[in-house]
Amino acid sequence: MEYRIGFSKDIHKLVENRKLIIAGVVIPFAKGELAHSDGDVLYHALAESILGALALGDLGKHFPDTSSETLNMDSSLIVKEVVKMMKEKGYQVNNVDIFVSLEKPKLKDFIAQMRNNVANLLEINIDQVSIKAGTNEGCGEVGKGDAIEATSAVLLKSYC
Repeated sequence: MEYRIGFSKDIHKLVENRKLIIAGVVIPFAKGELAHSDGDVLYHALAESILGALALGDLGKHFPDTSSETLNMDSSLIVKEVVKMMKEKGYQVNNVDIFVSLEKPKLKDFIAQMRNNVANLLEINIDQVSIKAGTNEGCGEVGKGDAIEATSAVLLKSYC
């Protein structure tokens, strides 16, 4: 059996008149992610960490922000396409660990649904999905409430 590890991060500005979407969950808040797609930073970091583990490049290579096909795209479709690529290469997710940095709002009431959504997209058990959230303690763009960031580490294993 062969293992591969991938890591990625994604960050987006927070602006008014956009939905705040994290792992497919719409979070009630006055601001949302500014992005070409729906801006789901968790799904973006997750997808790119899988691409990284497979040495397939970055998210922009496969889903360019200059394409009309990806404009306002539901980021779950990005994850589904990356999972398809992963399977074609003969791998599956062993486990994933994701951290979301956001000053406000608090995410604790949404983590269970986020984990469920990720597990379903990756076709794994919920106990293979860790999602944590925290603030930046007032530091930087995230700490000022101007941005949201997600980091993802994934371990893939071959089918053999």
